[in-house]
Amino acid sequence: MRTRLKRFYSAPLSRRWFLALSLASASWLLAFLVMQTSFWSSAENKLFDSLSVATAPLKSNLPITIIGIDEASFAQVGKRWPWPRDLHAKVLDRLVDSGAAVVAFDMIFAEPSGEAEDGAFAKSIARAGNVVMSSDHAYQETSMLRQWIRVDPLPAFRAAGALPGLATVTIDSDAVVRQIPDGEDIFWRRVIQALIKSRPGLVPEEPSPPAGAMIRHLGPAHTFPYVSYYQVLNGDQSLPPDFFQDQIVLIGRDVRASPEAGSAQADIFATPFLGSSKLLTPGVEIHANIIENVLSGQVIQEANRAQKLLFLSIAILLALPSLIRWHPIWGGLWFATLLGAMGGSVLYLFENRNIWLPAVSTATALITLYLSMALISYLGERRRGKQIKGAFSKYVSPDVVEQMIAHPDRLRLGGERRELTLLFTDLAGFTSISEKLPPEGVAKLINAYLTEMTRVVMSEGGTVDKFIGDAVMAFWGAPLDDPEHALHAVRSAVAMQTAMDGLQPFFSEMGVSKVGLRIGVHSGPAIVGNMGSEDRFDYTALGDSVNLAARLEGINKMYGTRILISESSATPLNNRIALRPVDRVRVKGKNEAVRIFTPCDDPELIRLTETALEAYRQQDWPGARQAWAAVLGHTPDDSLTPVFLGRIAAFEAAPPGSEWDGSVALEKG
Repeated sequence: MRTRLKRFYSAPLSRRWFLALSLASASWLLAFLVMQTSFWSSAENKLFDSLSVATAPLKSNLPITIIGIDEASFAQVGKRWPWPRDLHAKVLDRLVDSGAAVVAFDMIFAEPSGEAEDGAFAKSIARAGNVVMSSDHAYQETSMLRQWIRVDPLPAFRAAGALPGLATVTIDSDAVVRQIPDGEDIFWRRVIQALIKSRPGLVPEEPSPPAGAMIRHLGPAHTFPYVSYYQVLNGDQSLPPDFFQDQIVLIGRDVRASPEAGSAQADIFATPFLGSSKLLTPGVEIHANIIENVLSGQVIQEANRAQKLLFLSIAILLALPSLIRWHPIWGGLWFATLLGAMGGSVLYLFENRNIWLPAVSTATALITLYLSMALISYLGERRRGKQIKGAFSKYVSPDVVEQMIAHPDRLRLGGERRELTLLFTDLAGFTSISEKLPPEGVAKLINAYLTEMTRVVMSEGGTVDKFIGDAVMAFWGAPLDDPEHALHAVRSAVAMQTAMDGLQPFFSEMGVSKVGLRIGVHSGPAIVGNMGSEDRFDYTALGDSVNLAARLEGINKMYGTRILISESSATPLNNRIALRPVDRVRVKGKNEAVRIFTPCDDPELIRLTETALEAYRQQDWPGARQAWAAVLGHTPDDSLTPVFLGRIAAFEAAPPGSEWDGSVALEKG
């Protein structure tokens, strides 16, 4: 049986390795496949957004200022859009006079608005020498063709020195701007080129971010410093004369909008901060983010496929040990640790190394791996549970069986030394009872009695060892450890007597007068396990402790008690069950005397008995007789008093001597 149960609890190591490697390989392949799907790309983008929000500095560190054409400016200017270009010329002149390094208009000036106005603007552009203007692509459809055409600033503005830059932004499938657009004449690149020309030496060389670079958004809308257009136009006194000294100045629309209003309004976009701020970001600020990213070398680069697969492989390999030595709780903690370490690594790379490592697929692989192993383990545990139930349901309570199934590692079967508490019961006068009843009546009485006793033992988590005629042998502390085995055994003894009292009406109906029950309880070391031959065996306990428990049951008759408990069982109770001292006894073959007790719920009787026993052991016979008389006065039907009064009379006639320890030797072993 021991060999069979060991097979239940753990599969061979080679089988566990095979299962773990199979699951790991399947999870790796699953993650590799889902990396290729568009759905997973969307999930990974959400991770990118979360990382962007978590690591955002929420401030700009470069001299970049945005002049916003906002609602306040529309109110102050008092003109319909597009505004006269002499206004832009005036703003440009003020910025140049204030020392701006670059002035970039995130607006398209593709249509003429009047010779005088355009001429004034062109002169201002030529005077500034550091102007960038937006270009765009427009879709054109005629009866003859459909095409995208490039829309650039007026030739007069370009001739005056304005650098045209393509201001198109790349929008992902979920309408969020994450990618840095690339190209030789892209808007942000033209701004940096104008800066290098305007401030030679400030930027050693034109930076070139890697292909596919992504924007590190510094924060939600209005993270960069904004100045209203009308303030510059009107020469607001709050702006010092050198306010824009060496600044990169971007001019663009700043119309506040929420996602509910939609992005149909001009030049506003969703960024990773849309979820937290609930606001779209002006396109001019997106350009500001890109310019700062490129100049400061803070663009985000997505890990390549080899790096992603290496990360996935390492995560799967680190998960293998918990799969081979599987435990649902420790395995769950290990997987949670792996997921936490993986999240920390992804966060560190994003924040400190500007590398975005998509990890949703890897996390999904780990979670799938854990759940798969948990499911396999659960199914295996159910199978083993049925086998364990079949093996132990006859010995122990269903609760103990469930604990074995839940914690098979705690089982220690087959001939080992354990600290147990053993309990023996016996019906008083069973021989005479059996003579009064027909065989079927005896069987009915015994079955009712044994059923109740078994229920009591199992309710306290004990193991029913065997039935010996009308006797029951039970123990606590095996097959599972029970730190309070003594307490549970004594509780069972008390509950058994209560159950016997409840059976008396049934016995009376059968024509049997009051049936008594004697119980002995002792704690000590014993050998417990499957004992017997290869063909027939029992799960049982053997040893001197077993014999002493059986002897205690028998000597109840001597003292007229119903339960006798040894000192080794009484001490661990820590007064949780009140006990009355009975005597000190020496079992045949043992030199040391054993103190014995019986449960008692009368504190005064316990006190009087302790006083009487103390006088008795001191050989104070007159004092002992008087003390036992006090016990009898308190409890007239006390069964101990006659026993000790008889001994006192004998000792007065033949004193026991100075070496006597107050114990009595039991004649039978």
